[in-house]
Amino acid sequence: MKTADLREELVNNAYPGRGIIAGLSEDGKYAVSAYWTMGRSAGSRNRVFVTDGEGIRTQAYDPSLIAGDPSLIIYAAVRVLPGQTIVTNGDQTDTIFDGLKNGLTFEQSLRSRKYEHDAPNYTPRISSLLDYQNGKYNYSISILKSDNGNPDNTLRFNFNYDAPQKGKGHYIHTYMGDGNPLPSYEGEPTPVEIKGDIDTFTSNIWSWLNNDNKVSLFVRYIDLATGKYETRIHNKNEE
Repeated sequence: MKTADLREELVNNAYPGRGIIAGLSEDGKYAVSAYWTMGRSAGSRNRVFVTDGEGIRTQAYDPSLIAGDPSLIIYAAVRVLPGQTIVTNGDQTDTIFDGLKNGLTFEQSLRSRKYEHDAPNYTPRISSLLDYQNGKYNYSISILKSDNGNPDNTLRFNFNYDAPQKGKGHYIHTYMGDGNPLPSYEGEPTPVEIKGDIDTFTSNIWSWLNNDNKVSLFVRYIDLATGKYETRIHNKNEE
């Protein structure tokens, strides 16, 4: 599969929804993770990322505006285990975290979950696991989605990358574009280049996301030699 230009991917899609990137820095020293949220409704836009221990979670920017079931927009997006970082677009972050702690694999942990209960969109659940234990690094990406809008069948796709390449990563998102209902992501994760240090990479993604729809962005570079990391967060509500 041909490597795509990340700028073109983002600039030419006004509403990819929530997106995840996993990969390896240009110098090969850092495991790289990025995750962002977007929103069309006032409720979806009423969010910020906040740190929560070694992870992050979403939080209402204005608690007075929360209406209905907040579980699809308020959740732990990033959780960390020794040598492993979990990044997802929903509360399946906790499912994976608990599963790994109890000896399940990434894929096994997600067997108990399916797409989100937001008919008629049935938003896919996208998840990633960066594993950097014992001097080795690999990452996995998963998508759980409805069967072309049929809620009776959950399609489960898992992609494992055993030998990440310098300056390369994979990108997956929830929607192919805007619509009503929103069309779910199709195909395998898109190969993309990861260029620059954490500040450059973060600044580029934030500038390329649609200004009207972007909400929050998280980027983390994890030093594969030490496990130490740097994190950057952008929240449109706080700019």
